[in-house]
Amino acid sequence: MPRRFRRFFSRLGPGLITGAADDDPSGISTYSVTGAGFGYAPLWTALFSFPLMAAVQLMCARLGMVTGRGLAGVISSRYPRWILWGACALLVTANTVNIGADLAGMAEVSEMVTGLKRIYWLPLYAALIASLLIWTSYYTIAKIFKWLTLILFAYILASFLAKPDWAAVLRSTFIPHFELSGKYWATLVGIFGTTISPYLFFWQASQEVEEEREKGRSSVQERAGATDAELRKSRTDVVTGMLFSNVIMYFIILTTAATLHAHGQTSIATARDAAEALRPLAGDAAYWLFSLGLIGAGMIGVPVLAGSSAYAIAEAANWRESLAERPGGAREFYAVITGGLLLGLALDYSGFNAVSMLFWSAVLNGVLSPPLIVIVILLTSNRDVMGKRVNSRAMAVLGWITVAVMTAAITAMFVTWR
Repeated sequence: MPRRFRRFFSRLGPGLITGAADDDPSGISTYSVTGAGFGYAPLWTALFSFPLMAAVQLMCARLGMVTGRGLAGVISSRYPRWILWGACALLVTANTVNIGADLAGMAEVSEMVTGLKRIYWLPLYAALIASLLIWTSYYTIAKIFKWLTLILFAYILASFLAKPDWAAVLRSTFIPHFELSGKYWATLVGIFGTTISPYLFFWQASQEVEEEREKGRSSVQERAGATDAELRKSRTDVVTGMLFSNVIMYFIILTTAATLHAHGQTSIATARDAAEALRPLAGDAAYWLFSLGLIGAGMIGVPVLAGSSAYAIAEAANWRESLAERPGGAREFYAVITGGLLLGLALDYSGFNAVSMLFWSAVLNGVLSPPLIVIVILLTSNRDVMGKRVNSRAMAVLGWITVAVMTAAITAMFVTWR
């Protein structure tokens, strides 16, 4: 690894991990369904959504750094309890479905490549993730997650093996395409929901707080405030993470468009279907890259989903909350993590269709995101909360554009659905 890249990579933290977690198995399945169903046409969404998701995540990062609290902690200090617990309920609902969908996706791909039934992989992955979150330190978790992000480069390699039509790719990247169908708008809401997701808002702010704790700043008063240098570093981290997330999204859509859609296979339902179909079309290398990438993505995404629920609930209830705490010092926090994983498993074992959950969990995130983004914008534009670090006009405008775009897509989905 070149020294310059290694130095740059070592400076990245919560933003990179958040961006990688955005490409979880639910997201990968959504992008695969998108590429197979609509070809290259939706590639423009990766370019379009990047500044929107970067703006929202930058707001969340700055909120955590300036206030010294996570998102739920700040909401609890500024808004009535019904808004606080309403936001937490939206988050936990979406996360529980997402955890079940992601575990199912990981288990199905593992069954495909090993032959061992998915029912055995499900508890194995859940136990592995729970052990990682409960019995290791925050520093260890952050380090593992950071290196796991590199596995997502598998999707870029797979796209070149697919031999796409680069002229069509460039045209679809820069010229937006729309269709007046419920399926198209549901897919668009799913794309926005899996790139601009509620759990990422809570996770980003809480991880900035964890970074401060690692520096020995244990109280809110010690953590409050951020220097220009700290904000610049965070901005580089977040923008890099969101760019990485959207690049991976772009190449997954490109790969499935170049292989599945181009050969008439437009009705896949999951990333497993995509991986199986890739094998005869793009070869064993693309098949293995696609499959292992999904498992690695799940190992980042599921802990972030469970962790963001735990941060939100613990902050709302005023419990001790930190991945740096040992289990005995934050029992309720780790109980929420464990409960989230168990509920996700229960969804998988209770007969819910894993295929549907992977896609519709992304759509659910898309529907639930706008009200939470409104709260984030209002908080980060409030001088009583942020002092002189309030949103710039450009940042606030990008935030409101995000709300408007996602709301319009949701409305179009319901109007055109048959």
